[in-house]
Amino acid sequence: MNIALLGYGNMGKEVERVAQERNITIKQILKLANNLQGMGITAETMKDVDVCIDFSTPTAVIHNIWAVAEYGKNMVVGTTGWYDKLKEVEKIVKEKKIGLLYSPNFSLGINVFYHILTTAAHYFDKFDQYDVALRETHHRGKVDSPSGTALAMGQIVLQHIRRKKEMLHETAHKQIKPSQLHITSSRVGHVFGQHEVIFDSEADCVELVHVAKTRSGFALGALIAAEWLKGKKGMYTMKDVLTSM
Repeated sequence: MNIALLGYGNMGKEVERVAQERNITIKQILKLANNLQGMGITAETMKDVDVCIDFSTPTAVIHNIWAVAEYGKNMVVGTTGWYDKLKEVEKIVKEKKIGLLYSPNFSLGINVFYHILTTAAHYFDKFDQYDVALRETHHRGKVDSPSGTALAMGQIVLQHIRRKKEMLHETAHKQIKPSQLHITSSRVGHVFGQHEVIFDSEADCVELVHVAKTRSGFALGALIAAEWLKGKKGMYTMKDVLTSM
């Protein structure tokens, strides 16, 4: 299987390393500097590529999706911060008949965590004695805040705990509404990613915590997703990968 890497920061380098362990060929590496607005994605650079993996930036990823789709290649997107353009991307995927799989977090552990959170939220919905909040911590270089993973967790809570109607991302300078789900973010040092969901009542507190130890888990998940996506058409997430196993 041949992969093209779009973006070559820390995550791109880790994907390259893990790909070697899985006997996956990195056919092309397009860094931000030689792929401005997707201009590095050409017939020549896409030759013999099965799937592109994007870990670029929120401002670059839409250009990359357009360019990759023009050459009929499938794409795994690990970049976050672009989901306000999801409808536009769905239209591209449908018109160009490609396969695209996106996820705010490719860690296998975090995607199992989503299922655990779904079950927990379903049960805590029955007991209004419990309030719920989310907090996340990442390295100081992370661009988006809250993280895409925290927002995905927030969506799960809103879907399954009916008394929560909206997310509050900012610092609360006053009492929050009972219907608000407070998500707090911290940026410090070199933290790969820590996400916590807190269910709190007067009687007790239940916390669900996921801590990423290295970037290798994200890289492995992205490569498993690319292997799964090869030959498929349409929009997918990691949920589709896990539920098919």
